Amino acid sequence: MQRITFGTSGWRGILCEDFIFENVKVVTQAIADNVKASGEAGKGIIVGYDSRFMGEGFAREAARVLAGAGIKVFLCTRDTPTPVIAFEILRRKTAGAINFTASHNPPEYNGIKFSPSSGGPALPETTKDIERRANEMMGEICYKECSLEKAAADGLLEEIDPMHPYLEDLAKKVDFRTIAKLGTLAVNPLYGTGRGYLAEPLQAHGVKVVQINAHRDPYFGGFPPEPSEKYIQDFISLVKNDPAIPLGISTDGDADRFGVVDGDGSFIEPNYIIALLLDYLIRVKKLTGGVGRSVATSHLVDAVAKLHGVPVYETPVGFKYIGELITQDKIIIGGEESAGLTIKGHVPEKDGILACLLAAEMVAHEGKPVKVLLEELYRKVGRYLTKRVNITLSPELEDAFPERIKATPTSFAGVPVKELITVDGNKFLLEDGSWLLFRKSGTEPVVRLYCEAASEERLQALAEAGKAFIVG
Repeated sequence: MQRITFGTSGWRGILCEDFIFENVKVVTQAIADNVKASGEAGKGIIVGYDSRFMGEGFAREAARVLAGAGIKVFLCTRDTPTPVIAFEILRRKTAGAINFTASHNPPEYNGIKFSPSSGGPALPETTKDIERRANEMMGEICYKECSLEKAAADGLLEEIDPMHPYLEDLAKKVDFRTIAKLGTLAVNPLYGTGRGYLAEPLQAHGVKVVQINAHRDPYFGGFPPEPSEKYIQDFISLVKNDPAIPLGISTDGDADRFGVVDGDGSFIEPNYIIALLLDYLIRVKKLTGGVGRSVATSHLVDAVAKLHGVPVYETPVGFKYIGELITQDKIIIGGEESAGLTIKGHVPEKDGILACLLAAEMVAHEGKPVKVLLEELYRKVGRYLTKRVNITLSPELEDAFPERIKATPTSFAGVPVKELITVDGNKFLLEDGSWLLFRKSGTEPVVRLYCEAASEERLQALAEAGKAFIVG
């Protein structure tokens, strides 16, 4: 039996290999035991799933195990976005939720994500406890199942669809009347849980929606359900070739990540959207507080924060840390370069639906394309260009990596190192304001190299210097 290991967003595995019903039942029982130990089991647990293979089946099995443990289950009746489940935790004041999702991973994956009563991703102390409990029970019949019929009769099962309460709340945070000025929007839910969550409220407010990939497909069209430039070329072509479309917005498989395509078909990096929205939320919507960003996220965010005189909180990678800042009401917006963000007064979880709609509101309010808004921001705070490179390690390089990363070079690409930050990985700040970050993947022989500079030439030079530092 493979060991159960929770990563930054839960336990993920390949269907029919390690992600099988028996393991799911064990992990569910471990979650049930963790919640009982916390004293919150009486509040019940939401069980949801995304649009992957067997989502409903895994959710029903989890519901049987939870009911067998005497915990009430609120079972979603359709595939449900991760941020909507987070919202429902807070709305119902449950002990948390079990969500069957592998987010933007390829279709052969599924996963279990546990969110506690805070509504955000579980912190490491919680996931480590669940891991320990699950691995101690592996190979044993450690759970008792209850049929869904009996659970319902005993008051331990309630079927729910949290869509409309979430959309009603969203309407308080997004100005749909302003968005309607755009006339037309292109929408791409990437066959995932975002189906209807963008199109329905937009159409209700008079926006014409041009939509693709809006049916459920567990294969996600043959690509990972990630709204990155590489995987949404069909959507980029749609926006580029239709002059009536000023903006395209897209969500990933579980709708917690966002993708934005400008009217000319240009894909806009999430880093830039986070910075633009920070400026917009302060300048136009008059929100107050700081900003949270992961260590891998653009310092364009810092430049905007400095412009407005607000503090920056740098966190390790993993939205759980930004979620904590939201729960503590410290920040206006929190974001990660991997296309996750949320805002003050919203859920402490990534919300791709909210991000897309706020981007549309910003474009409509300003009356300018995203690229123009970005150039205007650059004129105020300076230019920041970002790049991420995956460096695949041979077995020899992987063995040598721990020693190699201990070295602190005096410069990269001819620019002296000013500071080393080890919040998560090794981040080298250079004297000209550029930087590099090296983070080793926890699941594959890959080093993720993040770079930022003020020009394409400097950015490319940093990327080459960073790769040379790792591979020699």
